[in-house]
Amino acid sequence: MRIFGEFSLACINTAGNTLSACTPGSGKVAEQLKKQLERPNLTCEDVLAILEERTLAAQHELASRTDAGADVLGYLAKHGGIATRRAVAANIAAPPAANLLLGDDEDDEVRIELARKIARLMPDISREEMLHLREMAIALMEKLARDQAPRVRAILADEIKHLTCVPKKVIDTLANDVEEIVAAPILEYSPLLSDADLVEIIAGARAEFALGAIARRKSVSHELSDVIVGTLDIPAVAALLTNPKASIREQTLERLVETAEKIDTLQEPLVLRSELSERTIRRLAGFVGAGLLDILSRRRGLNEETSLMLQRQLRLRLGERKAAVPADEPLHFASPDLVQDMEFILDAIRAGKKEEVMSALAALAKAPPGTVQRIFESRSAKAVIALVWKAGLPMRVAFQIQSLVLKLSAGEIIPARNGKDFPLTQDEMCWQLHYFDVPSKNCTNGTFSP
Repeated sequence: MRIFGEFSLACINTAGNTLSACTPGSGKVAEQLKKQLERPNLTCEDVLAILEERTLAAQHELASRTDAGADVLGYLAKHGGIATRRAVAANIAAPPAANLLLGDDEDDEVRIELARKIARLMPDISREEMLHLREMAIALMEKLARDQAPRVRAILADEIKHLTCVPKKVIDTLANDVEEIVAAPILEYSPLLSDADLVEIIAGARAEFALGAIARRKSVSHELSDVIVGTLDIPAVAALLTNPKASIREQTLERLVETAEKIDTLQEPLVLRSELSERTIRRLAGFVGAGLLDILSRRRGLNEETSLMLQRQLRLRLGERKAAVPADEPLHFASPDLVQDMEFILDAIRAGKKEEVMSALAALAKAPPGTVQRIFESRSAKAVIALVWKAGLPMRVAFQIQSLVLKLSAGEIIPARNGKDFPLTQDEMCWQLHYFDVPSKNCTNGTFSP
């Protein structure tokens, strides 16, 4: 029978007089054991049984303490149970040797806790006086960046994606990972990746997500934008166009107009770009729908010729659409059939007709009007996105409601993923619907059910 470690057996007696010396730093456990050991007529077998019963609790408590001592934490890292080793892995006081040992632990959660800790300690061990600790931390981080479990690598990537004090080698390893949950955060956020690095990654991209993640970076240069557009990857190009921080040359935007005429996905992201030339605007007006024409016509700074041309095109589009609607069909949102006409819904959104938009969503989402009103009053971008999803409408409707009806600030608006996809997971949208008591047959207690 293995008891709590060699240091425990060496200092136990039936009177309990030396208990505090054998469990350093374990105050609560020591106090409990002491009370049990003070019972009268306690035999040696009783002592061993009590100690065996409390072993795991004592180990875990010691493993979590920063004052337990390097020897104790090292011992627990080697001999402790899974919960104990996880606690040591998360303990900032664990000695370097214990950390290196835990880097090869068979339990994924142990290595995950270790990855979190090492990443968060890096800024504090960058000083010269801690150079020896930094070298060991770097070695451990490089090992974790190649860990066999994607979750371990993903935790490390998420923790260091904004840092500048981590080794470039680690960033390069994670950026080229084949798993999206690992590489995407680094590709999208890491300041250590240069344009040259990103172009090289694009050239050898082994996964579709890489382009989209790079297109969403906080800053995308003209040169990098040209490379992304040159790939002809539509989701990545759409993500680039919806990124307000991406710099795109006028010539590049003009080239994209030709593509957008055949690919609807690119039309709205193009129309919403702020740096369109008059020539590009007039070319877009030749083929986009009435809703997007309306957005173009509202742009500031247009010359008179372009403004008049847009108004003529808009009247033409509206005339064509109304001609297709029976004369006796009322143009309001009380009819569930009518609200399915995307152009009418988008017209109401762009005109800022909040009541009509709420009525349309209530009808399509089969939600009480009062509930829809509460969602709008909450000004929650996530809740609006979930409601639009429930209504069976595309993400661009949710984007326009955020900007044109709720008039959220740029920092509050949640854009589409890859230019067209919903940015929330189905479970996240179900949670939002559940929170506002919106019934959905595919959602149970806020969780998506296929």
